[in-house]
Amino acid sequence: MSYTSLTYYVMVIFLLPLYYFVPRKIRWIVLLVGSIFFYTQIITDVKQFYFLVYSVILSYLAGIILQMVRTTDRLITKKFILFAGITLSSLPLILEKIRDISSGVLFGQAFSSLVIPVGLSFYTLQLIAYLVDIYRGVIDAQKNPLKYCLFITFFPQIIQGPIPRYDQLGSFLFNGNEYNFNNIIKGVQLVIWGFFLKYMIADKAAIVVNNVFGNPHVYAGGYIWVGTALYCMQLYSDFMSCTTISKGIAEMFGIKLSDNFNHPFFATSTKDFWRRWHISLSYWLRDYIYIPLGGNKRGRVFKWINLTITYAVSGLWHGGSIKYLIWGLCQVFYQIVGEIRNIIVTDFGLEKYSMKNKWLSTQINRLGTTVLFMLSVIIFRADTLQDGLTLIKNMLTVFNPWIFFDDSLFLLGLDSKEYLILILSIMILLLVSIKQESGMKLRDRFMEQNIVIRWVVYLLAIWTIWIFGSYGFGFNSNDFLYGGF
Repeated sequence: MSYTSLTYYVMVIFLLPLYYFVPRKIRWIVLLVGSIFFYTQIITDVKQFYFLVYSVILSYLAGIILQMVRTTDRLITKKFILFAGITLSSLPLILEKIRDISSGVLFGQAFSSLVIPVGLSFYTLQLIAYLVDIYRGVIDAQKNPLKYCLFITFFPQIIQGPIPRYDQLGSFLFNGNEYNFNNIIKGVQLVIWGFFLKYMIADKAAIVVNNVFGNPHVYAGGYIWVGTALYCMQLYSDFMSCTTISKGIAEMFGIKLSDNFNHPFFATSTKDFWRRWHISLSYWLRDYIYIPLGGNKRGRVFKWINLTITYAVSGLWHGGSIKYLIWGLCQVFYQIVGEIRNIIVTDFGLEKYSMKNKWLSTQINRLGTTVLFMLSVIIFRADTLQDGLTLIKNMLTVFNPWIFFDDSLFLLGLDSKEYLILILSIMILLLVSIKQESGMKLRDRFMEQNIVIRWVVYLLAIWTIWIFGSYGFGFNSNDFLYGGF
């Protein structure tokens, strides 16, 4: 079962009327049963379920103990309980990262398969935030173990987020929500949009991306530029597709999940980019790594050190190999260079030159930020660090513009019609993003239209995705990319 499978939506259709039929005070039980059922269907080994149960039980007990000792004056005791609770609850993720870094030297294959439950990286960050927030006095521990289990396992978001905070999600889950037909319709809108992103952009782009990155010594120059640009679109649209579908399903139950993207390719700096990309992870890193390290309180040098540690953690969270660490450090390097540039511009009074044409300056900054992200994402996507460096070298040193004017690009797996559909789909995404960036509430505007017009659009969208998306050309839907992290 996956978020794009028929069985998933059969489950949702079964849960929805049941949820609104039972009394409000026990509606959370319907969500819990659905969440446990969903998780048991997506795992490949029952032992993976045991690791989830282990983390839920340990973090629940640690939360209760932290709540009990929170009023004590013995700071060392509270910190020890917090450290022990986080370490023991996160042990599966810690072991999985050790296994990745050691490349199997320390642990055998059988052990490796035991420490990779589905959604491990996401729900581990969720329970860490829960324990730290109890320690800080931001929230009270959930006394009901089954309600806490629902918070960790809520089925629309356990695989790929967004990573929720207890104070954001808890009331939606436990209080029961009134039936509202508009919530159902708005949820359907998000699901359709998620399918559009997945089948019309991500899975089409993946064909070219896999060809280019699967042959790092074959393609050069323009081929790599195209492959990298499409990988950025694949990664963005694939991940946003999953979280959009998650938001849509949750909204049908009256539950609001936070946005995880805010048009990152409109960012004017790397710092701005990470405020817009994978927002729940970026805020998690800020609140539970960067700020506890001291943030920017002790001067610029310590700020840069704290940023380095934070993005190193981010890199290793994505994967244990050296390429992910290098990718994370690239983000720090970009930000430090950007900050030095801003210091020079300010100290030498150069702001007036950049402000002469603000629109042009903004577009240049956006283009520069995107290109820098593209360069770093090559390392992220390549099979090895060496392959990534080879791709960057061949990308920057080979000049072959003629491939854009002959049939060369068609050798990458898509014919002219498929490229046309992909380009048109990206243009639709761009147009929607521009409107949303300007502040327009597109879904609210759409809901104001005549019901006939709305349903014609729904049916036309479904038909278009069905005919021209992945299924239309006979290739299977890929797994969601971030499910692998």
